[in-house]
Amino acid sequence: MRAVLFDGKRVEVVDDLDVRDPGPGEVRVAIAAAGLCHSDLSVVDGTIPFPAPVVLGHEGAGVVEAVGAGVTHVAPGDHVALSTLANCGTCAQCDRGRPTMCRQAIGRPGRPFSRDGRPVYQFASNSAFAERTVVKAVQAVRIPDDIPLPSAALIGCGVLTGVGAVLNRAKVDRGDSVLVIGTGGVGLNVIQGARIAGALRIVAVDANPAKEAAARQFGATHFLTSTEGVKEILPTGADHAFECVGRVELIRQAVDLLDRHGQAVLLGVPPATAEASFLVSSMYLDKSILGCRYGSSRPQRDIALYAEMYRAGRLLLDELVTATYPVEDFEKAKADAEAGRVARGVLTF
Repeated sequence: MRAVLFDGKRVEVVDDLDVRDPGPGEVRVAIAAAGLCHSDLSVVDGTIPFPAPVVLGHEGAGVVEAVGAGVTHVAPGDHVALSTLANCGTCAQCDRGRPTMCRQAIGRPGRPFSRDGRPVYQFASNSAFAERTVVKAVQAVRIPDDIPLPSAALIGCGVLTGVGAVLNRAKVDRGDSVLVIGTGGVGLNVIQGARIAGALRIVAVDANPAKEAAARQFGATHFLTSTEGVKEILPTGADHAFECVGRVELIRQAVDLLDRHGQAVLLGVPPATAEASFLVSSMYLDKSILGCRYGSSRPQRDIALYAEMYRAGRLLLDELVTATYPVEDFEKAKADAEAGRVARGVLTF
């Protein structure tokens, strides 16, 4: 079968990958579409260290092909969106409703694939850049059949991360002010999450002026190409500032632009050893700096919720899909993403 494989030095689209059958508590999914996220590119450029060879992709949707013993919530033929969260479901964190903190879900890459008889790693417990993948049952969330799969694919990462950061982690409230630094796939979902939450002023910042139209479509009330003008719009600062780029100087700006009792939420992914600084004295005004893993989401609940919000016209998904590419055009999709020409490019099989 076809897949996008990174061997530690280069990326290629191969056609001789094998995937095993699902075991107990697992699901095999025929992938229809998968979004190209910057986290995939971060594996290629080394920002996210990961063992190789590895099949990339982690934001996908498709149709269930087979299920292992004990799986009852999905069946062959069901449409599903996939999460990256292979949580155990039984530990203290899972029991508290914090599956993103499950230690079984972090840093344990499996190898359900093989090529020429040699095992191949799975990225983010998912590997959606393959015609078929095997995931834990908890990662497959049934969605209505009438949702286009290229749109549904984006729920599993960009939407969960961005909208979830607003609703679950920051808990933005009606009338709040929100600053969003970076309006890529995650940033646009932060913007629409803030709109859904009832934020009064949503200031989007992106160095690319061509992104203004999309930012406003998703709910931004203001758009700037740098943070220099933020204080003119929010004289006392923002209630919530979301850094969606992953640059330490922008993290500092997010902190500096907070109002009293404001909180900066870090969503961008800088290099693993990056360090950021801030004025300690500023924190005594009840400011907070919050990390956020995967939108502090509960995927079985949240993916189903966002799917219904899409069907009700409250959540934008189709508008996130700037372009679709057959998987063989991965290099073009990669170049468009790196150049900022797409909100989300989607690979199709």
